[in-house]
Amino acid sequence: MLKLFVPGRLCLFGEHTDWAGHYRTMNADILPGAAIVTGIEQGIYAEVEKSSIFEVHSEAPVMEKEWRDFSCRMTEKELKRVAKSGSFFCYCAGVASYMLEWYKVGGVRIRITDMTLPMKSGLSSSAAICVLVARAFNLLYNLNLNTLGEMNIAYVGELRTSSRCGRLDQACAFGVKPNLMTFDGDEIEVRSLNVKKPLYWVFADLCAAKDTIKILSDLNKSYPFATTEEEKNLQKALGEWNHDIVNRAIKYMAEGKVEALGKLMTEAEDMFDKYVAPMSPALWAPKLHQVLQDPQIHPMVYGGKGVGSHGDGSVQFLTRSEEDQRHLVEYLNAQGMRAYQLTLNPVHTVRRAIIPVAGFGTRLYPATRGLKKDFFPIPCPDGMVRPVILILLEELVKSGVEEICLVLGSEEERIQYTDFFERQLSEEHLRKLNKEAQEYENRILDIGKRLRYVYQHEKRGFGHAVYQAAEFANNEPVLLLLGDTIYHSKSNKPCALQMIEEYERYNSLMVSIHPVPLSKVSHYGILSGVWEDKDHTILNVSCMNEKPKSSYAEDFLGVRNKDGEKEYYSVFGQYILTPDVFTQLEKDIEQADADGDNQREIELTSALEAVRQKSGMMGVRLDGVMYDMGNPRALCKCVEQYSK
Repeated sequence: MLKLFVPGRLCLFGEHTDWAGHYRTMNADILPGAAIVTGIEQGIYAEVEKSSIFEVHSEAPVMEKEWRDFSCRMTEKELKRVAKSGSFFCYCAGVASYMLEWYKVGGVRIRITDMTLPMKSGLSSSAAICVLVARAFNLLYNLNLNTLGEMNIAYVGELRTSSRCGRLDQACAFGVKPNLMTFDGDEIEVRSLNVKKPLYWVFADLCAAKDTIKILSDLNKSYPFATTEEEKNLQKALGEWNHDIVNRAIKYMAEGKVEALGKLMTEAEDMFDKYVAPMSPALWAPKLHQVLQDPQIHPMVYGGKGVGSHGDGSVQFLTRSEEDQRHLVEYLNAQGMRAYQLTLNPVHTVRRAIIPVAGFGTRLYPATRGLKKDFFPIPCPDGMVRPVILILLEELVKSGVEEICLVLGSEEERIQYTDFFERQLSEEHLRKLNKEAQEYENRILDIGKRLRYVYQHEKRGFGHAVYQAAEFANNEPVLLLLGDTIYHSKSNKPCALQMIEEYERYNSLMVSIHPVPLSKVSHYGILSGVWEDKDHTILNVSCMNEKPKSSYAEDFLGVRNKDGEKEYYSVFGQYILTPDVFTQLEKDIEQADADGDNQREIELTSALEAVRQKSGMMGVRLDGVMYDMGNPRALCKCVEQYSK
């Protein structure tokens, strides 16, 4: 049995532009729609498992007026009959009918254990239940759909009911984080957005009335071709003027300009009232404007606007502080509304890194008797010869990493690092260097100030080595590099920086990946999954398999490229570990100790897989080349090619 949570969604900017952008299929002069949408903290909780029929049960009190438990056979005729019934549960049957028609799946049992999401409030409770059903089928039947695929199926499933939802409603599939959604005809793109400072949102069900069907019917009369000045202004409001507002909102969120973002909300509402609302009598919203103009609220907020299709559905505010957020929720509740808080926190950017260098380097013996393998010299493109560890550390510094922890095998090993990175070069040797090299000496000493050291006194596997840096990680995301691997970026961004930027977008456990030939998959850990983006750079990982046979990989682990051909992906050698990974490693160590097996190897791969199953994992295809230094042949290849 799987436990699922799907949040509702809040449209921060760009309401109605999803369906407006769809009209580009008929009129190319219409601009693509653009909206900033986020999941919220309220949503639907459920337990799901396979069944011979399709059945949905609810234990959530909030749903009592709209819901009745139901079950039906997994046949197209029966599911479509339920989908047209007009009740809330019809959405579930709409999605199930699509799944049966296109994927030939069996049944599913869904038990809704809680629902904290208000219904009929512009927060997409219907979209949330559709995404929940799509995700249940996807996970239970291993359909390998990415998040956008789940979202699209939820949308098509809802269209099989009497609903006429917008495309942005299913953004709840992407979780509680802000995303930019663009709508270009039938094409949809979703991009995660960065938040520099905490944003304290409050949104509330106005407990009034709105007629979404009437609103959409009226506004659609101005598309695809505008004939009057009012219709032209409507298309501009949902087109070029909206693009300007959305682009400024993205900029303010990324730069932490919270007050400017709040004022932009008010500006967006003013534009909506001037150019959009007059096009439909159903957009007359006295309750909304009464709340927006309430003098008791103004000292607590930077700005506010309507939500979703507007009308008197819901209102949203950006408050000045966490305390104001709490007070505003209390005030709105006291006024007879149902208010909720949403805090969008900045993603912890990656400022720390770990490099395990405790290994002896058996395959490079006897050179490693006198020199650790991470000090082997490598000719570089600028003509300098650097040790491996310096190449790695410089990449991290260029990527904005501030502290680096080296995992050593013993305190004695530290001498080699402190001698290199902390000891001043003698005056005699310094004088022999040219001016450029003398300046470079200061850079080496500066890197030394960033180094921290921990020790793996027991050799209990790679995961055990990484866990020694748990205290250094300090419950924050950390970048993990391998001490015998170097990376050469093909762009002006170091590979480590490419990883960090993707983490800031997805806020998830991440591994870098690169393609390997089918003939060599048995030498690597192979990852499979589905692409999250059209450029095929972000892989939503669905399984990890350590050194599989080529026949098994060909049958089960291939990932389709843009040409439809199978490719096979291995870890590239860089990771961004979330705090959950260290929690899992600690559990694995404690379990081994409890079993009396303190010689058991603690593997990082098994911890990563446990975290992936619980909260997901993204693979990032970096624009670069990896050089493994761990064996003589690879070392020769690196020395020959790295400087080119």
